[in-house]
Amino acid sequence: MDPRVLGALRRVPRERFVPRKLAAQAYEEKALSIGEGQTISQPFIVAAMTQALQLRPTDRVLEVGTGSGYQAAVLGELAREVYTVEILEDLSLRAQGTLRELGYSNIHFRVGDGARGWPEAAPFDAVIAACAPEALPPALIEQLREGGRLVIPVGSTRKTDSEQVLWLYTKTAKGFEAKELMPVRFVPMV
Repeated sequence: MDPRVLGALRRVPRERFVPRKLAAQAYEEKALSIGEGQTISQPFIVAAMTQALQLRPTDRVLEVGTGSGYQAAVLGELAREVYTVEILEDLSLRAQGTLRELGYSNIHFRVGDGARGWPEAAPFDAVIAACAPEALPPALIEQLREGGRLVIPVGSTRKTDSEQVLWLYTKTAKGFEAKELMPVRFVPMV
């Protein structure tokens, strides 16, 4: 594991991003409910997805699915700027409050459809999605600069079908290269 990623995970107080009643479970290796039918991913998944992005201190990152704000905080420790989009306004406002209290000033927020990305802030060096579309949203690849990386779970989100795969896409001059990382289970992109 990249020492920079491990350092970021150590610096971000995960217990601040879960409901108080779940604070004692914040570092357990499981997803936890954050309300609104959404979850905070287990620590291993946050670490694996962050590592796959191969972030540099000068990078600009788009996050789709702010959720609790925890992943945004980890990204904010590693990249110059983070743009995070959440479709559920209450979650976005809660995450904004937590991140402000913790002193993050390099994270920008938007309430809206993450599948559309953040076109006016593009291009990005990296894009990460914390929710699963059934197919790759074209806007997320389009908003990457050449050489940029996208980490996203893609696949069915029906409860009866658990076929989701975490992918790493790298934008090239001719399109993109895809690499399968691991099977996963994420909430659906809405």
